[in-house]
Amino acid sequence: MNILLTGHLGYVGSVLTPMLRERGHTLVGVDTGFFVAEDGETAAPASDGGTHRLDVRRMGPELLQGIDAVIHLAALSNDPMGELDPALTDAINHRASVRLARMAREAGVERFVFASSCSLYGAADSKGVLDESAPFNPVTAYARSKVDAEAGLAELAAADFAPVFLRAGTVYGLSPAMRFDLVANNLVGWALTTGRIHLESDGSPWRPLVHVEDLARAYVAAVEAPRETVANQAFNVGRDDQNFQVRDIADTVRAAVAGCGLEMAPNAGPDTRSYRVSFRKAEETLPGFEVRWTLEKGVRQMVGALGQRRLTREEFLGPRYIRLVRLRRLRESGRLSDELYWSTAGSRV
Repeated sequence: MNILLTGHLGYVGSVLTPMLRERGHTLVGVDTGFFVAEDGETAAPASDGGTHRLDVRRMGPELLQGIDAVIHLAALSNDPMGELDPALTDAINHRASVRLARMAREAGVERFVFASSCSLYGAADSKGVLDESAPFNPVTAYARSKVDAEAGLAELAAADFAPVFLRAGTVYGLSPAMRFDLVANNLVGWALTTGRIHLESDGSPWRPLVHVEDLARAYVAAVEAPRETVANQAFNVGRDDQNFQVRDIADTVRAAVAGCGLEMAPNAGPDTRSYRVSFRKAEETLPGFEVRWTLEKGVRQMVGALGQRRLTREEFLGPRYIRLVRLRRLRESGRLSDELYWSTAGSRV
């Protein structure tokens, strides 16, 4: 299968790329390159069908010729980055996604697998467990952009065009393009570089977690599944026993890092983003998909690898691993415009 993969150099994309290639698929990669290391090295293997350093807002239909499926990961990819500029978040995550899907349908692409998020459930009753039919209650620009994108993509569904929505839990785990602005990864980073876990909330919010490798396997399953199994459907991606309160995640990290303490930010209170999610549909419907990682196993993996790497506090909190810090620095240096387009001097394209 010929697959166009946007965001292939990112946290999820750099794990998904080799999985798709091992399955025999031919890839065309599209990534704007915001988070490629300063030395220019790419974290992901080169795509078989070419790698294009290109903003999805500026993609043309020529890259979609001969493509069988699109996996669309590219986005401003978490709540803090979404709040950087809500209008930009809508332009990239929502409107550019619908535009890309429309071009794909017109080019004869049969499947469009969209990177959605469980964050669109937003502030929910912590006593309930939410399946794919639950109402949306987004509380951030990022979550709203995913709600709006799903709605726009669903309107494009046709007999010859199948959008599929993968609503990922909060992702964690090792990746060639590592991130520390995700809750479990962040707590591991604090523990390893300071000897203390730092909590911004009171630890009570619920988060459904999914390891980055399990999420990548879900994309493989969604793109390979029979059309009638997935067409115009949403799937929560994770596992029921991997719903945790943030304080439980912190306890798991403390158990993996000897002598680790715990501190809370001043005036730490409950986070309005709190939701528990049911993942039965994906487990029962996506052919061959299974969640293999647990939080405990994933934390041990990160502690071992990052401890061996001797991660420093400056690296952990710096622009290479914190997306919002990186974008702000690129903007302030003039390499990115206010609209997050590369300047001539700043672009590596």
